Amino acid sequence: MLPKMMNGCLFFFQEFLKHPFQIGSVIPSSQALIRRVIETAKVDEADVIVELGPGTGCTTKAILENMKDDAKLLSIEINPNFYSIISEIPDPRLIAHLGDARKLKDILREHNLGAPQTVISGIPFSTMSDECGTQIIQAINDALAPGGRFVAYQLSKKVISLCTPVMGQEKVEMEFLNIPPMRVCCWEKGNGNGSGPGRKLAS
Repeated sequence: MLPKMMNGCLFFFQEFLKHPFQIGSVIPSSQALIRRVIETAKVDEADVIVELGPGTGCTTKAILENMKDDAKLLSIEINPNFYSIISEIPDPRLIAHLGDARKLKDILREHNLGAPQTVISGIPFSTMSDECGTQIIQAINDALAPGGRFVAYQLSKKVISLCTPVMGQEKVEMEFLNIPPMRVCCWEKGNGNGSGPGRKLAS
């Protein structure tokens, strides 16, 4: 393993020890998990993408590599140390924001961004209260464009129980080439007024 990668993993682990309820894993996501998330989220089709909990930026960089040249990526991080890393990524399509995912619509307005077609989340719903988790999911559903996708990669199933009443039926895939193995959950917002659960996802 390259020294730079080792240093990145060590920093990530140190932040996990300091903030275990904010970070979903002890090490950054594997390339296999990142690829699955990117494909599930249909990043290459979106004009506005939101990433919640970018961490050290592994998934952020992959999103930037796969999204359109004229698309925008809003990465929202609550951890100041991780935010400082994300804000240094040299890509004009990236907007790094230090803040709370529950204020998603306000943050989008602050940066003059329209409704996102894709929201990707690595924040750990399993370690937060049901109230906080539901508020985040409601904020995502309210912000998403009709037909937009919410993709969450999670160790636990808790996000499913929180999200189903708001966004409807999920599609779940397992990625075993990650430590630990992760669920990649996807919901699609309905094309109506967005007030009810989303439609059943096509395979």
